[in-house]
Amino acid sequence: MKNDLRDVMRTFATGVCVVSTYTERDGERRHNAITANSLTSVSLEPPLVSLSFRQDSEFFAELMTSSVFGISILGADGESTARAFARRRPERDRSLRELVSDPGETTGTLLFEAAAWMECRLRDHVVAGDHVMVIGEVVGLGAREAQPPLIFLQGGFHRFELEQV
Repeated sequence: MKNDLRDVMRTFATGVCVVSTYTERDGERRHNAITANSLTSVSLEPPLVSLSFRQDSEFFAELMTSSVFGISILGADGESTARAFARRRPERDRSLRELVSDPGETTGTLLFEAAAWMECRLRDHVVAGDHVMVIGEVVGLGAREAQPPLIFLQGGFHRFELEQV
């Protein structure tokens, strides 16, 4: 049995989301989106959430420039979306052109078909080791009817069936 943090964290089931942001260049908006599983609720009043990104990631740099991000919380039917945005930038750019998305009314960040969504404004960020925790204030949100979630566990995607009690 290995005893490093990566091996231990593989045993912790998390939800899966796609996070989007954009930059403005020459009067054009260039979107970026990545798959993440580090979403955490921080506060209900005010409504705050956090996500963690590698310090050296291009996505993090773009988010710091725009100061806004969108979060699409994926349901069990969102595995193909999660996989599309877990790839390298050229493949993610292709997915941005091909997958159905809408710009959020408050931030303009892209929101994808999902169980729920949030639009956030950057509130703060904290450097922690090789990652940065980004804290966003939720400025728009919505959810569809309850559906089974997409979860990430042991390095793969899984579906969790909801039981009515």
